[in-house]
Amino acid sequence: MALIRRSWTAHEADEWTREDWVAIAISPTCYVLLTIGLALSLLLQTSGYVMLAAGIVLTVLMHYVIDPKLRAVSAEYERKQQAYLNQLEAQVRWKDTDSEDL
Repeated sequence: MALIRRSWTAHEADEWTREDWVAIAISPTCYVLLTIGLALSLLLQTSGYVMLAAGIVLTVLMHYVIDPKLRAVSAEYERKQQAYLNQLEAQVRWKDTDSEDL
């Protein structure tokens, strides 16, 4: 079994899994490292460059972990939204026969 799952159905992606907890743990760490790392880098501190690099690596890792779930949920949402818009358009579409009755 893979440590990080990369393929999801929309229903599976909607459930809380290990990948969500990994993203929750990494997210604030990325924010802090990027913020402090950028500030220290602007002050030309070596530790700032290290923190900035670590923040960038963790941000890429977080994207790698959570992006497949977000894409699965988004694709399902877009499919449902398109079906709803098609149904709505069919309900409110003007009929030529209705205008002839007037």
